[in-house]
Amino acid sequence: MQRRHLLIAAASYLANRPAFAAVSPTLRVVKSPTCGCCTAWVEQMRQAGLNAVVQDVDQDTLYALKAQLGITPDLSGCHTATIGNYFIEGHVPAEDIRRLLAEAPEAHGIAVPGMPMGSPGMDIGDEREAYDVVLVLKDGSTLVFARHN
Repeated sequence: MQRRHLLIAAASYLANRPAFAAVSPTLRVVKSPTCGCCTAWVEQMRQAGLNAVVQDVDQDTLYALKAQLGITPDLSGCHTATIGNYFIEGHVPAEDIRRLLAEAPEAHGIAVPGMPMGSPGMDIGDEREAYDVVLVLKDGSTLVFARHN
């Protein structure tokens, strides 16, 4: 039955991007109400066909969520999201979120620590810096999941 759902979702995506968003998992984003780069990231995720729902919270609530999910300060970005059984921390590109869902590794989630220039939502002007998306494994260790130049 899962294979049938995957085929239907893929066909819907190819035929009509908004239809794919209706059957894809929801990206639940928690962010500060005043953060422009977080808002820009959410908009890029929606443009990439991800169904994103946003909750604006104060910083204490956001930090408590990060701690609850096991996101340590060295992994932290400015917003936190969940999709399926994974967390998405910081300015992670949509293609890496899709890859995470497709590969379904035994992990807590993926993160882009900090706020690297040129990452989604931080792509203002021509300034770019290389950054890694890290996979956070169940034991808390990390591996490079993707490199972006």
